[in-house]
Amino acid sequence: MDAFGKSQPAKRVEDVRFLTGGGRYVDDIAPEGALYGFVFRSPVAHAEIDGIDVADARAAPGVRLVLTAEDIETMGARLAMAFSRVENRDGTKGSGAERPFLAKGRVRFVGEPVAFIVAETLAQARDAAELIEFDYTDLPVKLDVVPGGQTLHDDTPDNVVFDWGMGDEAATEAAFKAAAKTVSLSIDDNRVICNSMEPRGAYAEWANDRLHVCFNGQGVWGLKTDMSETFDLKPEQVRITTPDVGGGFGMKGFAYPEYLMLAAAAIQLKHPVRWMGERTESMLSDNAGRDLVSQAELAFDDDNKITAYRITSRCNMGAYSSTFAQFIQTQLFSRVLTGVYDVQTIWMQATGVFTNTTQVDAYRGAGRPEAIFALERMIDYAARELVVDPWEIRRKNFIPADAFPHDTPVGETYDVGDFHRLLASAEEHSDRAGFAARRADSEARGQLRGQGLCYYIESILGDPSETAAVEFQDDGTVLIFVGTQSNGQGHETVYAKFLSDQTGIPMDAISVVQGDSDRIPHGGGTGGSRSVTTQNNATLSTVAKMVSQFGAFLADELGVAPEDVSFDDERFRATGRNETPDMLEVAAMARNKGRADLLKITETAKLPGRSFPNGAHVAEVEIDPETGVVTVERYTVVDDFGNLINPMLAEGQVHGGVAQGIGQALTERVVFSDEGQLLTATFMDYAMPRADDLPMIAFSTQPVPSTANILGMKGCGEAGTVGALAAVANGVLDAVWDRGIRQIDMPFTPHRVWQVLNQAGGARIAAE
Repeated sequence: MDAFGKSQPAKRVEDVRFLTGGGRYVDDIAPEGALYGFVFRSPVAHAEIDGIDVADARAAPGVRLVLTAEDIETMGARLAMAFSRVENRDGTKGSGAERPFLAKGRVRFVGEPVAFIVAETLAQARDAAELIEFDYTDLPVKLDVVPGGQTLHDDTPDNVVFDWGMGDEAATEAAFKAAAKTVSLSIDDNRVICNSMEPRGAYAEWANDRLHVCFNGQGVWGLKTDMSETFDLKPEQVRITTPDVGGGFGMKGFAYPEYLMLAAAAIQLKHPVRWMGERTESMLSDNAGRDLVSQAELAFDDDNKITAYRITSRCNMGAYSSTFAQFIQTQLFSRVLTGVYDVQTIWMQATGVFTNTTQVDAYRGAGRPEAIFALERMIDYAARELVVDPWEIRRKNFIPADAFPHDTPVGETYDVGDFHRLLASAEEHSDRAGFAARRADSEARGQLRGQGLCYYIESILGDPSETAAVEFQDDGTVLIFVGTQSNGQGHETVYAKFLSDQTGIPMDAISVVQGDSDRIPHGGGTGGSRSVTTQNNATLSTVAKMVSQFGAFLADELGVAPEDVSFDDERFRATGRNETPDMLEVAAMARNKGRADLLKITETAKLPGRSFPNGAHVAEVEIDPETGVVTVERYTVVDDFGNLINPMLAEGQVHGGVAQGIGQALTERVVFSDEGQLLTATFMDYAMPRADDLPMIAFSTQPVPSTANILGMKGCGEAGTVGALAAVANGVLDAVWDRGIRQIDMPFTPHRVWQVLNQAGGARIAAE
């Protein structure tokens, strides 16, 4: 076995537990006798609060507590939630407008928490909420992303959250003036709701001067800090845990008001309190994703080489700044601004705007899908406007394979890549040569057929450091403590298998421990496709330390020099001795000798740089012009994920990511009324992709091992979504281009496509 593991598919060991009802989700494990929390939410999008009368609610049967913003401040807690702020173009910080976890003075979106009711049963808490008298004066509702309008926060003039820039504006303007050709396109990236299989939920308990909060998130340490600071507790007074989680996708990666309300209630009542979101409640209160409008421009020379790229975006931030929100459409967007193309002159400007809608934050890809969607839509559009093959214009502008490492104009350094090789493979696997015949067949049936290409690149983000600890148990089993958090990706399988591959310890003897701030002091959580790369890198360092310390111990036991002891990933061997003990046997020897210091070994490792997975997505769509229905008939992905630890899990990640991308492209759309009421608040109104909306997905890899980590890996968790949006969009535009249609925005719903086709047909008849 080599140093990179066996890289063989391994079935997920956790699936048996999940599929047979053995999962331990937060709503399954709340303490017996825990009280129930229910959130009274704002029924209007924007209003001054004239009064909140909760007296009748407090007197209702079974009610133990009702909390408002005033109560939180009375108990001495911090009402404002924490969030990060970017630096504006003028050097100031983005808006610091306070976000209270219970509304104070004003409500700013439908669903904003106003009061928290705790009762002996959920039904009693609901009934008590009906007794709350909420008096308010309506204010004008702002929904557009144009600066100005009714001010949401007094300290944020014109509702401008940030005015952020990247690149050389003057040089870019000069390049456009000198260009032989320029192309411009407006691009709408529609708002989506995450809709993880398991809605958000949590419980909190206070005992022995300690707060314990269990929630279904993506890492425990951020919430631990939030709880400590909100309630002025010492870090050692706070324990955060996470059990099994039914999907996160970025949306569960940060604190939400409900978790803080639960903690406040548990501290006051000295009794456990639980809360579980319902689907419509989640749609109203979960952070949304995407939601920006961009104007993209490309400048070309006479040979169709890109000389400059310029993009300006207006981003809907919702009513408040969420945890990472100000960074999503600015710094994270910029990481892959120029994609896989050799472009050095760029200007990006992003303006964030507060609106009377739910907050927007990280959703699978967090800024990178938005950036690649804009760029790849622009590349495809430019090719058609310039009457150039969309595949060839990409090849002409690719960063050559011999030009790596490549410094991009936004400060990234791509370490390796071979984009020409991957695109050639995608051309073969998608049977591009047979597309003309398939299009002809569609036309013979009265259908429109298009083929869309997207060549994406991802930048793996998050904390580059991670810690792994391996502990040998008395019964011969082994625990590995990890700082990431599975949300359904299969971490229990991949981490146990990797440790087994590196040590020879049987996989079924290894258990993964995650999601407990008491047992795991530090960790970066899960997000930005960082988990397997950073965690396995830390595991390698821990194994190296374990081999060194076990080897020195064994040398003493066998009476040989330490340098005469070796380890071959399965057994120790010593020069001149016949003994070949494995890891478990050496651990047993250490236990018998009282060497407890050898039975738990911990090491932290830091990646020297980011990795950059990349690849080509080819979507083939068919459109029924009589109904506007778009069907994705074929979908091909060729990825470069570097060395794969478990190809089966990587393919599963791609399938899930593509499904979310196709969902946004074809069906998903958040709609608010003019009054700010969410009109797509159930699955009757919000169209999640169904099985018949998705094709079979052909997946293959062409690895170019990363040099940014010893494993040669490149994260894969978000790549499917990053590539899918533009691939489907470009396929739709290819299908309708010959009908004179140059613009359709996502989602490509039947009504929208039918309407555009009929308008184009009417315009053509009028012209004739």
